[in-house]
Amino acid sequence: MTRNRFNQQLAELNMALIHMGQLCEEAIGAAVEALSAQDKEIAEEAIALERMIDEKEREIQTLCLRLLMQQQPVATDLRVISSAMKMITDMERIGDQAADIAEIVIPLAEAKQFQEPRFIAEMAVATRKMVTDSVAAYVNKDSEMAARVIASDDNVDERFTRVIHQLSQAIAENPQKGELALELLMIAKYLERIGDHAVNIAEWVEYSITGVHPDDKVGK
Repeated sequence: MTRNRFNQQLAELNMALIHMGQLCEEAIGAAVEALSAQDKEIAEEAIALERMIDEKEREIQTLCLRLLMQQQPVATDLRVISSAMKMITDMERIGDQAADIAEIVIPLAEAKQFQEPRFIAEMAVATRKMVTDSVAAYVNKDSEMAARVIASDDNVDERFTRVIHQLSQAIAENPQKGELALELLMIAKYLERIGDHAVNIAEWVEYSITGVHPDDKVGK
């Protein structure tokens, strides 16, 4: 394989990652919109998007393996390809968690007896941006953007703490709504995990650029 062809396939890899990131954004958006609108059909769209994310993961895995087998990559290329393979694992899990949210929403939407906590919507906006920015940081080789994604996880964690407090108050005021509160808490927990996966992606971006993973700095 010529270097030009190799570069073309690296560009294809970037486009595929962007597309997978967009699917993750759409899945998160559909799951949370379904929650806000109490709409079963929108929740089912999120579940369908999760299947598309799985297909995209397999496509990118194949492309990465082809790049590794058809040419001996230099160290920088190897970091880029190996980081991509790590990133798609986290993106696939983001899709899973968006689908998990949707599966919780479906019976809640049928009952139509709840109000979405404000901080859940705020978490959803923040985590979608984290996913978008982490993939953009990879494509643009932007370590500063990756660092901002990592830092923004504190914002998501803070809102998760507020959701816990808000739902705890709701249970104290009306114990009969305890089961509903636990379902909403699980949704918030899945969003918090999505934020964690976006952080993982951003950390692999830093590795692809610098050759040093943030975990390697711990204790130094």
